[in-house]
Amino acid sequence: MSNLRLALPSTGALYEGTGDLLSSCGLSIHRENPRRYTADIPSLPGVDVLFQRQSDITTEIDGGSADIGVVGLDRYYESRLEQGDTVLVHSGLGFGNSSLVIAVPDSWRDVATMADLADIALEFRSKGRDLRIASKYPRLVKRFLNKNGVNYVSMVHVSGGLEAAPVMGYADIIADITATGTTLRENGLRIIVDGIIIESQSVIVGNGRALATNQKKLDLTKQILEKVEATQRALKYQRITGDIQGESEEEVARQVVKRRELGGLDGPTISPVHTQKTDNWYTVQVLVQKTDIAEVVSHFRGLGGIGITTNDVQYIYRDRCESYVQLVENLKPFIDMVG
Repeated sequence: MSNLRLALPSTGALYEGTGDLLSSCGLSIHRENPRRYTADIPSLPGVDVLFQRQSDITTEIDGGSADIGVVGLDRYYESRLEQGDTVLVHSGLGFGNSSLVIAVPDSWRDVATMADLADIALEFRSKGRDLRIASKYPRLVKRFLNKNGVNYVSMVHVSGGLEAAPVMGYADIIADITATGTTLRENGLRIIVDGIIIESQSVIVGNGRALATNQKKLDLTKQILEKVEATQRALKYQRITGDIQGESEEEVARQVVKRRELGGLDGPTISPVHTQKTDNWYTVQVLVQKTDIAEVVSHFRGLGGIGITTNDVQYIYRDRCESYVQLVENLKPFIDMVG
């Protein structure tokens, strides 16, 4: 199959965030009805969208049923095959931010660090049983515990809400995903100060073998990355336009860039205003970070600027797409393998 198969989460916050991101990139998804598990992107022919459970996406990509997909970084590291074909395609889409953390009951007042937890695990062992930890991420949790010297632990798989596990008595502590920690606190749980296993957000992952051996799929992936990167970059900037009087374009430019940090992303664009007046007026445009807007407006006013306006920018492309450059680097082992 030559079309690029893009796997997206079928429900939840990641589903909503992915839809919003792709729409803002001009890559809106056309889905005939919400019950269908397939869709397309009209503005990008050659891409088949497949809706999957987030927990299955990495496995589907490793198995070759999909070429690229959007998942949480935590789920990617938990589910990928160690010697499999998945690679990171884009390392941060800017939504779905959360942390996988170790949380203990509030009543465990003497347990504040992972070192304390290691001591508790030894105490439990001396009494003839292991410390029980409930989590949906046994792989990541075990590695983290081993790294921090926490031994004699039994993992408890829980399909529903983890927060109730210590209260119900089938686990002593939990390791769970949280964005704010509110749900943990409301259930009498406290995050260990050095108990953050991984900081996660939404990412794009892909099948390295499929992308390395199919130029059409790689080209389509590049088009997606170009749009995503240009959109993300544009979110930080606005275009400011104003008319400034001066002897010449060069003289106005010198005045504008006296404060170089306010001169815009690539310097000002200046063009003459064609008017019946004898005075020389020039339209000045600069692309600046949103945090600098007030200072730039003040700077323009100080130069006698009039008619100052600001506009959002949809895309900002640079000389190369950084995420695509990194992807090509990540694909080198697969290129060498088939080369």
